[in-house]
Amino acid sequence: MSKTLKISIITVTRNSARVINECLASVNSQTHDNIEHIVIDGASTDETLSLLKSKLGQLKTLISEPDKGIYDAMNKGIKIATGDIIGILNSDDFYENNNILMKVENIFSENPSLDACYSDLIYTSQLNSLKNIRYWKSSKFIPGLFSNGWCPPHPTFFARRSVYERFGNYDLNYRIASDVELMMRFLEVHKINVCYIPEVWIKMRMGGTTNKNFKNILIQNKEVLYALKRHKLPINLARFFYNKIISRSLQFLKKQEA
Repeated sequence: MSKTLKISIITVTRNSARVINECLASVNSQTHDNIEHIVIDGASTDETLSLLKSKLGQLKTLISEPDKGIYDAMNKGIKIATGDIIGILNSDDFYENNNILMKVENIFSENPSLDACYSDLIYTSQLNSLKNIRYWKSSKFIPGLFSNGWCPPHPTFFARRSVYERFGNYDLNYRIASDVELMMRFLEVHKINVCYIPEVWIKMRMGGTTNKNFKNILIQNKEVLYALKRHKLPINLARFFYNKIISRSLQFLKKQEA
């Protein structure tokens, strides 16, 4: 009988008292029984830390200290992770059902050459996680898609720890788009073996850093274009922004399908 793969889930928090319990419960209720949940808190000033301390029995590691931002915190989690597979679940995210991590483990166990996988995501209302706002339906990766403004939904992205060890962690030169750059680097530059699973794995509240206002959306797109240039990938500005607009419009239309 093959060994069950361990999954490390890294959750980054800062002043997340209103939503952290749902995130923690989502991980704790997973049917896969080989999970280490690592929480990196950025020195919260609200009730987040006391809530986390009350759930210490559910956590493998809890660190609370100042950091250089969300991607620095993610890198701290990756550095201490011991799982075969690493996933990121932010404090305002939660799994669509209790069997997600079991599915992830099965996918990697049945495909030893697979480096990473990703799926679909639903954005929910910030105040009511039962209300769907956007349905981010992804697609199979084809080389060149990042140049068209495409990327997988980051919270649905799971990769073997060995991929991070070979190709690096989140680049702190990017304020908002380091997650896009990392997946671009893994898929487009290093051409890892990745698969798309066409089902919803993650629900995510609206209002995160990258989509909370128009300014941040512009900053993120500027950083993505910089990453494309840095990695010597083709850039077509008209196609890039056209696909971004069309893709986002379709996400709102698809919300009723979820």
